[in-house]
Amino acid sequence: MVKADFFKNSENKLLGFCISGHSDYAAMGDDVACASISSAVMLTANAMTDIFKLDAKVGVQENEIMLKLNGADDIGDKLLLSLLTQLYEIQHQYPSSVEITIYDR
Repeated sequence: MVKADFFKNSENKLLGFCISGHSDYAAMGDDVACASISSAVMLTANAMTDIFKLDAKVGVQENEIMLKLNGADDIGDKLLLSLLTQLYEIQHQYPSSVEITIYDR
């Protein structure tokens, strides 16, 4: 299962995420759920850092990616909310493939 942890501040602005694991919907390389998640995550991270040039720390490891904004940002919040919405849609289609949690920071 993919574990998607999002972090928000006291003003309900999203600050980042840590996404790890594998959806186990199908074998690696054939897993449409995992591919959908990976694509949405990479689009969000690249838009934040390469297009909007937001001040964010990104870390990528085997089966894990994290992104943390250095301070609340309206554009960053909207991009993260878009990713969160997409992950909820994927969760709806593949309920046993992704677990989403939102934490206060």
